[in-house]
Amino acid sequence: MSQVGNRLLGAAGLLLPTLCLFGAGAAAAQDAAPALLGHQAALELDGAGTAWLGTSTALVLLMTLPGLALFYGGMVRRKNVIATITQSVGVFAVVSLVWFIAGYSLAFGANPSEGLQPFIGSLDMLFLNNVSLQTANGLLPGIPEFLFISFQMTFAIITPALVTGAFAERMKYSALLLFTALWSLLVYAPICHWVWGGGFLGSAGVLDFAGGAVVHVNSGVAGLVCAIFLGRRKGYGVEPIVAHNPVLTMIGASLLLVGWIGFNAGSAGAANDLMGVALLNTILAAAAAALTWKIVEYIEKKKVSLIGMLSGVVAGLVAITPAAGFVDPKGAVIIGLIAGPVCYASSVWIKKLLRYDDSLDAFGIHGAGGLIGALLTGVFATTAINSLSEGANIGAQAYGLIGTIIYSAIGTLVILFICKFTTGLRVSEAEETAGLDTSLHGEALESV
Repeated sequence: MSQVGNRLLGAAGLLLPTLCLFGAGAAAAQDAAPALLGHQAALELDGAGTAWLGTSTALVLLMTLPGLALFYGGMVRRKNVIATITQSVGVFAVVSLVWFIAGYSLAFGANPSEGLQPFIGSLDMLFLNNVSLQTANGLLPGIPEFLFISFQMTFAIITPALVTGAFAERMKYSALLLFTALWSLLVYAPICHWVWGGGFLGSAGVLDFAGGAVVHVNSGVAGLVCAIFLGRRKGYGVEPIVAHNPVLTMIGASLLLVGWIGFNAGSAGAANDLMGVALLNTILAAAAAALTWKIVEYIEKKKVSLIGMLSGVVAGLVAITPAAGFVDPKGAVIIGLIAGPVCYASSVWIKKLLRYDDSLDAFGIHGAGGLIGALLTGVFATTAINSLSEGANIGAQAYGLIGTIIYSAIGTLVILFICKFTTGLRVSEAEETAGLDTSLHGEALESV
């Protein structure tokens, strides 16, 4: 062999071990677990649980679009149908981006400050930085974190969408968008953190399986504050203001009922026995509340309205939400039976007595139903269903509700003032008289 050949072989002999070492190092670096944030765990994929949570995410999104949009759209006057439905679409768009930018990080991040952790998450996941295919939220280590983020995002979407029912037919659309963005960051995210993100309410033993306080009491109280702050609709209490299309409301309520299975049973976080009982409890409570609402309505009015029974269904769904994975079916039926009359009284008698205009009963159903459901969770929670029910009591539940009510009310009021002095809040009297469909959106029901 030539001298040049010998030199090439010698160089190759020196280079080969180096390349092997480099390749091994690169492979080791690729296989190394990513650095985890305080709230994260390394993903240990649960295929069945991931499939179920993906399905549940779609079901919960269905609750807002088109479920809630049609439910609310059918109950307003014909001249405001498109505007009411468009509110749900706007909330979906704004909250999805807010959740991506900072909402998830603030709600579920682990704050590096021990003093702040009980109250708010971190900014470590702005724009979902530090989330990867290999990470999971420590609450559900078998579920990809991207899926967990999506599931929780659907909860963040429907909560301010529920609030819109309180001020239907009178808020400016620009105000709605600004209100939704600020409320999602400043009210929803902190309360979510308090209960589910390692905050002080969860640590105090407050039980909220799928959002009694976080979603329903929070949105109901915010809705009540909005209704009072904006004032009553033109003609309220003087001229009839009736639902233009109960059939649309029926379709929307049916979609809410189906979607609520993902809402409650999905909150089990796995395809397991707890998911099964949460699903059954959801259906039973809705049926029970529909019947007791119907009974009270018949006693008072000697008639049973379709919208009344549908409102009863939703009342039962709301009330069972905090309890779905903590009570047995007997407890679920009792909660539903109680929720029907309580929500009827709140939506009809109390609203009439105090003369506030909660247009579509955001507080009457979601506020009151969430309150009664959360309190009764402390009564009927049982360790036979969920070991976390150990020590459940009304006192702890009331503590969580008081904190939620005070913060939601004050936070909502501050945001309303911000909107009032920036975008403005309420449409003009002429726009309200003409209807928001044409005055705000340039569309009318006849043209679509």
